[in-house]
Amino acid sequence: MHRSLSDLTARIERALDERLVPALYRDTAPVHVEAAHLPGEPVPVGEGLALAYGPFAVGQAWGPAWGTTWFRFTGEVPARMRGGRVELLVDLGFERAGPGFRSEGLAYTADGTPIKGIEPRTAYVPVARPAAGGERVEVYVEAAANPRFDGSVSPLGDPDTVPDRPLYRLDRAELAVLDEQVHALVLDVQVLHQLALELAETDPRRHEIRRALELMLDELDPADVSGGAVAARARLAGVLASPAVPSAHRVTAVGHAHIDSAWLWPVRETIRKCSRTFSNVVALADEYPALVFACSSAQQYAWLREHHPKVYRRVAEKVATGQFLPVGGMWVESDTNMPGGEALVRQFTQGKRFFAAEFGVEPREVWLPDSFGYSAALPQLARLAGFRWFLSQKMSWNQTNRFPHHTFWWEGIDGSRVFTHFPPADTYSAELSGRELAYGVRNFAEHGRSTVSLLPFGYGDGGGGPTREMLETARRVADLEGSPRVAIRTPAEFFAEAEREYPDAPVWSGEMYLEHHRGTYTSQSAMKRGNRRTEHLLREAELWSTTAALRTGFGYPYAELDAIWQETLLLQFHDILPGSSIAWVHREARQTYAKLADRLERVIDAALTALTGTGSTPLVANAAPHERDGVPALGVAVGGDSVAPDVSVRSGPDGTVLDNGLLRVCLGPDGTVTAIRDLVADRDVLRPGTAANLLQLHPDTPNRFDAWDIDAFYRHRCQDLTGVTALVVEADGPRQARVRVTRHHRNSAYAQTVSLAAGERVLRFGTEVDWHEQDTLLKVAFPVDVQAAWSSAEIQFGHVQRPTHTNTSWDAARFEICAHRWLHVGEPGYGVALVNDGTYGHDVTRQPPGDVQGAQPTTVRLSLLRGPRYPDPNTDQGAHRFGYALVCGAQIADAVREGYRANLPVRRRLGARPVAPLVEVTNPAVVVEAVKLADDRSGDVAVRLYEALGGRARTRLTASFEVSEVRVVDLLERDSAEIGALAPVAVAGNTLDVALGPFQVVTLRLRPAQR
Repeated sequence: MHRSLSDLTARIERALDERLVPALYRDTAPVHVEAAHLPGEPVPVGEGLALAYGPFAVGQAWGPAWGTTWFRFTGEVPARMRGGRVELLVDLGFERAGPGFRSEGLAYTADGTPIKGIEPRTAYVPVARPAAGGERVEVYVEAAANPRFDGSVSPLGDPDTVPDRPLYRLDRAELAVLDEQVHALVLDVQVLHQLALELAETDPRRHEIRRALELMLDELDPADVSGGAVAARARLAGVLASPAVPSAHRVTAVGHAHIDSAWLWPVRETIRKCSRTFSNVVALADEYPALVFACSSAQQYAWLREHHPKVYRRVAEKVATGQFLPVGGMWVESDTNMPGGEALVRQFTQGKRFFAAEFGVEPREVWLPDSFGYSAALPQLARLAGFRWFLSQKMSWNQTNRFPHHTFWWEGIDGSRVFTHFPPADTYSAELSGRELAYGVRNFAEHGRSTVSLLPFGYGDGGGGPTREMLETARRVADLEGSPRVAIRTPAEFFAEAEREYPDAPVWSGEMYLEHHRGTYTSQSAMKRGNRRTEHLLREAELWSTTAALRTGFGYPYAELDAIWQETLLLQFHDILPGSSIAWVHREARQTYAKLADRLERVIDAALTALTGTGSTPLVANAAPHERDGVPALGVAVGGDSVAPDVSVRSGPDGTVLDNGLLRVCLGPDGTVTAIRDLVADRDVLRPGTAANLLQLHPDTPNRFDAWDIDAFYRHRCQDLTGVTALVVEADGPRQARVRVTRHHRNSAYAQTVSLAAGERVLRFGTEVDWHEQDTLLKVAFPVDVQAAWSSAEIQFGHVQRPTHTNTSWDAARFEICAHRWLHVGEPGYGVALVNDGTYGHDVTRQPPGDVQGAQPTTVRLSLLRGPRYPDPNTDQGAHRFGYALVCGAQIADAVREGYRANLPVRRRLGARPVAPLVEVTNPAVVVEAVKLADDRSGDVAVRLYEALGGRARTRLTASFEVSEVRVVDLLERDSAEIGALAPVAVAGNTLDVALGPFQVVTLRLRPAQR
């Protein structure tokens, strides 16, 4: 860089840092400070105001980690401040930390009315504008001592391990006059300086701006910045007034404050972060009518309604004026890889129902800026829920391949499409800086075809959201030469314009796999198991409650199921279910899962008791969507014995052999499965010379983000666990054979069972681990003798296929993949499925050692446990249980069936009578995913179906009750001509003939004839 340019840059930046910014406030006056300390949990504002306050001084320490200190600031505006804009300045000990990741506060009036949040970039409380002098000041601040995490191992994430010492110091508490002309000058200089730095050195505009800045500095008297501010601004007026060129890119700026519903803080702190930020937003909206602020997550509004009703009323007022925008329509910004299909449906329906009931609005855009990859099921579900648009930016985090689009159509597995935009500035918390605006323009992939992009601005995670400085910046760059044009508008306005301008945008088909954060499929195993179990208990609770309501008049537990769904959906937030939060969050989540299971078991038991009555007849309840062992799908039958041949067990020095006439399974002396002979297909299932159900350990030390990431180099080292402590045949009865193998290695203990039941081509495994390893990944391997070009993995309402080779960088980047209940590999004529009851991480490879000719085997592995140390130093330490099974000779339909069976075990109980299914379908390709009563409490029955194999299917659905009306509805159970046309239904009495396309989801609303 030319020395004079470099010198001028240094001069401008020093003037900002040492002259202009320090002159923002003048004529300060101290206030009296008192404090009351709460080392434990927060208290409501009324209790906080009534605490016993004692003397406190600026410079004094406060706040052990997670504690709360209530400050009372009192004083009087001096007469000399008359006519000025007087503010109370409070620095809780922010230092130079980023907003949202340090101490925070919420300011209240003496009567407990929230004023605004206190954060590093908005650390003021308005007092008077203009001041008359003599105003009494009494402000209370509820200050949270939230600890700061820097990515290193820390005890601060668990209140049981935090040190008992203060973290912060009250650095400032005083009244001051904001010099509005100096404030405006600072913003003028910042906008122009940042713009000039982004312009090319050959651009005349750059030199014009820099010359104006130089003249401004020459004009400014360092000894009297305030007195010279007006004249200094005049030197910049000309360059600020120069309009943008007609072809300038156009940016829609949307106020935003992404607040993680839990992460480096517990849920209780998220509630307070929302109250602080939303208080800021409504106060700012009063001052700046142009502000529009987008906020997703119905859960956060619900928290505000419960805990801060005064702020909630202000939010509702701003929703009515169009300044505060409920967007996204989900209960929380959830993970989308691991939640089940029905759970994703309920994210949309619970969120949209809340926004409609509370505010009378229905968002049209899915808003998911920070989820860790995006399921290929989402486009269809979004359209079925009434969405048209989709927004994210997380794909910019890809480690290997640059995602090729910013504006495009995203196509799901069924062919549905949503118009999608990724903000090209690659952030959801912009400051509206010149660097961000220039980068967004340079980075935009659709130049020449589209001229508009979106930029969310505002500090998130408790940082306070948009600031007045950002809004002033937006005004300056609305039409400024050298800058993109910036207009504050709603997301809906942006999407409507972008779609009109670029209707033939390119199409991205299938999942959006994030080449990052692959460890989240496995970290915090209890989150995964708790989620899976709760989802299936909810299915059972709704099914049996609906059946009992129609058959017996059982009171359908609408409120209880709604509440349980909402708690379940919260736990699917994209830092809870993925296992990337502090220990406190996951301990609470484990407790919640246990409570939800108890509540759901009570609902299920009550409904089944109403259905079956009391008696001594052995009954079997099957909530799965497929018949098994004489028990109908979705029904209850009298228990009976299987007629399949018995299972034999033979043990010898070379191992143990299990045989049920369908499979012959050999276990070696080390307890691994050394051979499986499929007697039906007359072929080996495993590659000769290999071992299955083989536990393997890898070093797991990702470069960054311990809980989030698995890096590819973990595979450079692998240790097989083959040492045996004991091998025992536990069950050798005629109906099942089971072998138990125990192992010890390093600090951990392992117990594995291998079982084969009569009449099944399914080999089942149970693995119990007392895990005390860190920075270690535990997998279990199955080297199957099929040459599979791709794997098929279950996702919501279908499956996706992924190559097993690494031909391209895109293929190689998928070295860890997510699957739900099953993963299938096969070759023409033969396949194998690995099903599980609570894990998600997998890998599939075809990489035998050496020079091998002929068919190449495929190794499928489940990821069971990790040991990351950040943000929870004790992640997954302790006892775990995993259930999985190898389905031999499996087609996709077999994988689907066995996946449901593994997660929906039959319930055996005594009763008086069996129960016929409420609804039945005739085509095994069509799965009944949900049976429930309609959300509007009309008594209508909602039945959700999907085509599971990826082809077209017709099925006959028969209801066991008299039906007076049938409608095809959207996910919110509303009529939709568009959706109805996609699913032709012919009705004859209580029988429906339904046609479905590949992976199509159809929701039917059946009205009982008598209610």
